[in-house]
Amino acid sequence: MDDLVIARLAAAQSGLVARRQLRALGCDHKRVRNQLAARRWAERSSTVVSTFTGPLDREATRWLGPLHVGGDAVVGGLSALEVRGLRGWQRDEVSVLVDDEVLVEDLPGVVFTRTRRTLARFRDRTSVLPLARVEPAALLFAGYDRSVRTAQGLLAAVVQQRLTTPTLLLDELVSMRPLRRAALFRGVLRDIEGGAQSLAELDLGRLCRRHGVAPPHRQRRRRDSAGRLRFLDCEWRLADDSVLVLEIDGGFHMEVAHWEDDMTRQRRLSGPGRVIVRCSSRELRDEPEAVFDDLAALGLPGRESQRAS
Repeated sequence: MDDLVIARLAAAQSGLVARRQLRALGCDHKRVRNQLAARRWAERSSTVVSTFTGPLDREATRWLGPLHVGGDAVVGGLSALEVRGLRGWQRDEVSVLVDDEVLVEDLPGVVFTRTRRTLARFRDRTSVLPLARVEPAALLFAGYDRSVRTAQGLLAAVVQQRLTTPTLLLDELVSMRPLRRAALFRGVLRDIEGGAQSLAELDLGRLCRRHGVAPPHRQRRRRDSAGRLRFLDCEWRLADDSVLVLEIDGGFHMEVAHWEDDMTRQRRLSGPGRVIVRCSSRELRDEPEAVFDDLAALGLPGRESQRAS
């Protein structure tokens, strides 16, 4: 047995080693027992030990689940997306995808999710950590989360934060058949592909389709009166050749600093032939018809007028 080899393996796995890995390196049960008794190592599960005795940090907990199960188990769901840089969606527990036939004991800080799908195909081969790729991680979570709005919001977030693209998600969606909510996700991803950046913009797209109204141009680049480049959430060309702009405000816009910035932004983007109005993401979610009525009163065009313009 080479202690240096074990040390290197543990270092690559955030200090954790599976007992099966130790056996393969010639470290027998007696040696493991002695290390544990001397408190140089610590038992983390029935199948995993650590070469340190302090608490597990988040990175070590990510390793614990896959090492405990073995096989093709991978970190998945929001935990995999967190590793890839997703912001604003962190959960305390680490999610690990395991084969549906495997018997797994519960571990603190880890949630095991069973699936009949081929996990080897989901694995990101560029990662040392057993980790699901962005696309299956996002789609599986979205397909089975209890909240449809959370599911749609996640798909918008992974694209908006540039972890993947609508095209890659749509391709993965085909290969994951059957998947719960697949038809809904296809529509959502087409909206995102068309420029929708948030759940509120997806709500607006559905509202337009429900009323047979032309979808807006999204994230239009405009220079304000101070010469600063701005991106407008939603923009329509009206029949009289004027422009109607809808800016959608999330909750953070209510903070004083953002509120004042928004007023300055609207003032500097306003001008002859451009009407700028605002609504909150809450209004689009809870009072969409009232928002539509206000836009229609301002001349929101139907599909034919949009096509002609």
